Amino acid sequence: MRRIRIGAGAGYSGDRIEPAVELAEQGALDYLVFECLAERTIALAQQARQRDPDSGYDPLLEERFEAVLRQSVARHLRIITNMGAANPAGAARAVARVARRMGLAGLKIAAVSGDDVTAQLRDRDLKLIESEGSTRDIAERMISANAYLGAASVVEALQHGADIVVTGRIGDPAMFLAPLVHEFGWSMEDWDRLGKGTLVGHLLECAGQVTGGYFADPGYKEVPDLARLGFPLAEVEDTGSAVITKVAGSGGRVGLDTCKEQLLYEVHDPALYYQPDVVADFTSVRLELIGPDRVAVTGGTGWPRTDTLKVSIGYVDSYVGEGQISYAGPGALARAKLALQIVAERLQLTGVRTSELRLELIGVDSVYRGAGVTNEPEPVEVRIRVVGRTDCMREARRIGNEVETLYTNGPAGGGGAWKSAREIVAVVSTLLPRAEVQTSVSYEVA
Repeated sequence: MRRIRIGAGAGYSGDRIEPAVELAEQGALDYLVFECLAERTIALAQQARQRDPDSGYDPLLEERFEAVLRQSVARHLRIITNMGAANPAGAARAVARVARRMGLAGLKIAAVSGDDVTAQLRDRDLKLIESEGSTRDIAERMISANAYLGAASVVEALQHGADIVVTGRIGDPAMFLAPLVHEFGWSMEDWDRLGKGTLVGHLLECAGQVTGGYFADPGYKEVPDLARLGFPLAEVEDTGSAVITKVAGSGGRVGLDTCKEQLLYEVHDPALYYQPDVVADFTSVRLELIGPDRVAVTGGTGWPRTDTLKVSIGYVDSYVGEGQISYAGPGALARAKLALQIVAERLQLTGVRTSELRLELIGVDSVYRGAGVTNEPEPVEVRIRVVGRTDCMREARRIGNEVETLYTNGPAGGGGAWKSAREIVAVVSTLLPRAEVQTSVSYEVA
């Protein structure tokens, strides 16, 4: 029975790099996948590309490839990543430049494009999902619209000999599913195996979460050596069954509990997990601990894919102004409460218009709020936070300015003031007929 090994090199854009290096060096992998693209990340990348047409890909792309490329080439390890973000072709060129600097000639780098459907949506009136309204309501504020692609274009790139495949918006599990389809010759209509491959991808896609990172809770759910948390890998058979594990000696752990939490993470309905390639069904999944840090995963299936693709739309929603300042020592809580009262009154007196305003005592009521919050024992230090949502940047700046004026305008003893004002990019979703999304694959050779 054939088996391939796939490692998760990242679970988000700013993730650690050393665990990926560990996987490349010690994981005996066939594939290393970097999942680095969140819903809002691609909208920010589109803004970056508008400022500089050569940018728009993940800012850590070159650093990641510099860290793992030599080991990957030496071990004939292929890399798949969505670090292309808003500019997969530019990202592929950047990888080629890294390879040339490192003296690694002959690498074939594929760029998968076609997920950017911004132009197609600007004049459309499509119903939004997960929120009210339609695309027409946000057309003038739209920054980006990207369809979630499936595995097919990545499979095409692998079949044409790509050593590295860079994509933009793609279903996270699809990056792990693609090498399984390629290596095992699965049909893109074998819903059972596609469902199983999606299950493997879902368990791996958040990297350190399944090895105990987000799972850890001291005194309740213990995880060893978190500072050296190892990222997961899967040993996958051609039947779709797999073993989730990690590099021996790395930090963290793989257990039934860590895998169960990740299995249900961000899954609204385990019987109907909608992905571009398949509607996966996790209700028959079975997990078995078969050794230290080794969990066998069987079961899972799938149903035919839908006729539509989800599109993630980034748009300018509002502006947020924020200010913070600390109080310490006797009476700190009373002075902090007075400070919030002053700022609230000042914002009203000066006519700062906010659609939403929060006044918080960090460490007292910034997370737990309402009448049930108590202050026993009274804290010896408190930091206030004032944050408001506005319709323009000028109004947003005035919020932080009012907090900063507490330095000299009372109450006594404020310190460490900080302020900011920023544009808020929000994300909504719609559905677009699959037939309207046309993908393409281009190549760079280092």
